[in-house]
Amino acid sequence: MADETIGIVGAGIVGLATAREIALSRPGTRVVVLEKEQEVSLHQTGHNSGVVHAGIYYKPGSLKADLTVRGVALLREYCQERELPYREIGKLVVAVREDELGRMNDLYERARNNHVPDLRKISREEIRELEPHAGGVAALHSPRTAITDYPAIARAFAKDVVDSGGEVRLGFPVTGITTVPGGVEVASGQERVTVDRLILCAGLQSDLVAKLAQDKQEPKIVPFRGEYMLLKPEKTHLVRGLLYPVPDPRYPFLGVHFTPRVDGTVEVGPNAVLALAREGYTRTRISPAHLLGLAAYPGAWKMAAQHWRTGIKEYRGSFSAAAFMKDAKLYVPGVSAADVVRGGAGLRAQALDRDGTLVDDFRIHQVGRITAVRNAPSPAATASMAIAEHLVQAMFKNRSAI
Repeated sequence: MADETIGIVGAGIVGLATAREIALSRPGTRVVVLEKEQEVSLHQTGHNSGVVHAGIYYKPGSLKADLTVRGVALLREYCQERELPYREIGKLVVAVREDELGRMNDLYERARNNHVPDLRKISREEIRELEPHAGGVAALHSPRTAITDYPAIARAFAKDVVDSGGEVRLGFPVTGITTVPGGVEVASGQERVTVDRLILCAGLQSDLVAKLAQDKQEPKIVPFRGEYMLLKPEKTHLVRGLLYPVPDPRYPFLGVHFTPRVDGTVEVGPNAVLALAREGYTRTRISPAHLLGLAAYPGAWKMAAQHWRTGIKEYRGSFSAAAFMKDAKLYVPGVSAADVVRGGAGLRAQALDRDGTLVDDFRIHQVGRITAVRNAPSPAATASMAIAEHLVQAMFKNRSAI
């Protein structure tokens, strides 16, 4: 119906991309974005490393794989049209030991199945041609991998929504979601907004907001803090492009890597430590309520039983720059703990199933008139415009059934 009102909970990059997609593709549909903070893209989007992933890592045929490849094309075009930063600086996924070559070759085949453009295997000598100061025995080179400014893109999406007649309502923390005849009522304290359909893109709060909508409990969001070091300015010349390790397939995290930013800085990181609060960007931010909720969830104990050794290693790096840089210097041997300073931190809203499985793929639930994005970790920023297309197509395709 042309006169529908669609509500979006969450003004991160996925929520804003979805609002923009509705506003532009469904003329006459009113869009209202509801955000608890006083500005857009304050959480995961605002702490993003800025990498536009090419689709190397993701299981072929998964939503991640399909939407990332599509999302890169859409994002590149959008940035060019809006004159937003988009620099194809390239990525090396580096094997530093012979025993990593098998996993690197498996990754190459996966990336080929995902149609990652111009990807190739390179030798030790070719690594040095691209990155004179890098280590490694072999690597995958993805020349089309790029960096951008995701908060700037999110702000542009928000402007597109408003310019198309939609609304981005800030300072609206959602406290209730109720299905009413013909629609959905969203509450923030005493304030009410009624919409025909609702999409939940709540990121770090996605399981809590989905619970308000009567969605099932699983998966639970477990926030992991990723902390960064910054190369000192006199050392940034040691890194030209993105330098990544060959990832451990047991984990959804990519390991400590070197990331040039569009502002000229170079980040080293992130690690992945369990945050002690839902929005625990610092070690001192602790929420007893969050920890009690985590302790009550069976999946948390099963995850801990499987991965406690890795957790201890990650926490060691959180407190010691030398420990943090121990693995990093394998990729750039000329860099040590003396060459970095503490940088910022971000949070990953990692979904966890009841059996202790760290959910890897994007996960979306449908509850009547409500669509809940339950897991959208990295590369959700890269894939945001394609996720928006997917959500909108699915929502309007299912409209007649509701």
